[in-house]
Amino acid sequence: MWKKRIGVVVLGVSLAAAALAGCGNKKESDIGEDGVLELEFFNKDGEECLWDDPVAQALTEATGVRLKIDYPVASQDLTVALMIAEQNFPDLIYAKGDAASLIDAGALIDMTDLIEEYGPNIKKMYGDELSKLKYSEEDPSIYQLSSYAVGGTKYEHSGNAQIQWAVLKENDYQVPQTLDELETMIKDYMAAHPTTDEGLSTIGITLSAADWRWMITLGNPAGYIADGQPDNGQWLVDENFNATYKFSSDKEREYFRWLNRMYNEGILDPEFATQTHEDYIAKISSGRVLCLFDTDWDYMDAERVLKADGKLDKTYAPLPVTISEEVKCPALMYQGLVTGQGVGITTACKHPVEAIKFLDYICSDEGQVLVNWGIKDVNYFVDENGRRYRTEEEIAEANSNKEYKRTTGVGFYSYPFPTYGIGVEDPTGNTYTTASREAVMNEYDEEEKAACKAWGVDLLVDIFPQADEFEVPEFSPVWAYIKPAELDDIGNKLDEVAWSGLITCIIGKQEAFDANYDAMIASLESTGMSRAEEILTGMIKERVALVEE
Repeated sequence: MWKKRIGVVVLGVSLAAAALAGCGNKKESDIGEDGVLELEFFNKDGEECLWDDPVAQALTEATGVRLKIDYPVASQDLTVALMIAEQNFPDLIYAKGDAASLIDAGALIDMTDLIEEYGPNIKKMYGDELSKLKYSEEDPSIYQLSSYAVGGTKYEHSGNAQIQWAVLKENDYQVPQTLDELETMIKDYMAAHPTTDEGLSTIGITLSAADWRWMITLGNPAGYIADGQPDNGQWLVDENFNATYKFSSDKEREYFRWLNRMYNEGILDPEFATQTHEDYIAKISSGRVLCLFDTDWDYMDAERVLKADGKLDKTYAPLPVTISEEVKCPALMYQGLVTGQGVGITTACKHPVEAIKFLDYICSDEGQVLVNWGIKDVNYFVDENGRRYRTEEEIAEANSNKEYKRTTGVGFYSYPFPTYGIGVEDPTGNTYTTASREAVMNEYDEEEKAACKAWGVDLLVDIFPQADEFEVPEFSPVWAYIKPAELDDIGNKLDEVAWSGLITCIIGKQEAFDANYDAMIASLESTGMSRAEEILTGMIKERVALVEE
């Protein structure tokens, strides 16, 4: 995810006016002296972009369109709210979670007819999932093209839990499949290695639960490990499309009971609920934490430090661990197209045909190769067999230079614009993205290669339940849904109750666990849990019916 440029905190809409500079002040002519059409694009999840890199220039050459990109300049951005208040919009917009406000304000156009007439590549990319882009049964307009990958294969995944390679090696690379097996492995290693080589006390498990990351390290793993369900935010969805606030699940209660026992036995870090994220990363960076329940993007900074210090065995192996053998790890499951967040064309755009053609080009085979691979014979080459490849120097530059995407444009425009998923092949048999099975294997470090050899696999994720073992859900991932205000309001309150309630359950005495959990459930029920479940269930069933039409 791109980092936002942080500025002065916006305290009110009136103070956000500067953030909108350039978004709605239309020029007398949108056509530059060079004959290029300039379209204004606001990217709520973006950063400064002058549209002067080689990929941007190639996009302009192919489409006749140049983007003038604006982005948030404040940590609490109110730009979209200001646009609506002033009825002053750019041509194209990625509003992230604010799309509902724009739609309610009538600020986005229905792209259905434009796609039908001018979007053959859009239709090809989305295929059978195009209907998932429809807004609702009552309003089947297509207001946005998804900003998330279409299809694909996961060649890498951090799994449901992570454990140090050092621990696995001491257990002859045995993969713990259940929490009981994981617990035994952690305890045995702690007993044998109570301190690190530097004299620091070994920590069995730590979490980052003092801020919003409680959802990442405390909430999300519960659904994966206990219920074997993929990421639908704070919700479980059954085979009849009924939504349940997940912490009311009996299986998740047992997962948190396990964490409570780990806390009382000194395996779970006593500071898990109060430490800052910086403290969390520092502990991991020291090599003293054996096990995490996290996702790789959240702890990658710590792994960079460990690798730089030559402590590869203190980095982490992805695990498909679940609460019992009956529960299957859903890490590699394809949940279908993510909808609710994407790029749309506003009613202020004077050139909607050119705008949709620009988006269609990005969806084309040529456009996808350009945004993902870059410039031929510069960023990538084609061998005598027609296979695209990057030099070792280019790969190293892409992996080590933080400015690589910005300066080359390679990968810079694959988000938030439409893109094919990893592993999807174009008509030449090459993958649209630079990530491939072979590329992942070639970039493994010594610890990862040794594990693959011990397991007799090519990829670390080969030890996981594979994607073809799961059916693709008929509904899109719930976490990205555009939700009504009532549901958002109740959901936020439920999360506040669950956050503090789960921590209370974990740090309490073991004999008080059920009483504490019952108290949390009662509080969730009084906060409106049943009403939220009713609303979301209706939304999911409506979207399934819409797709089936």
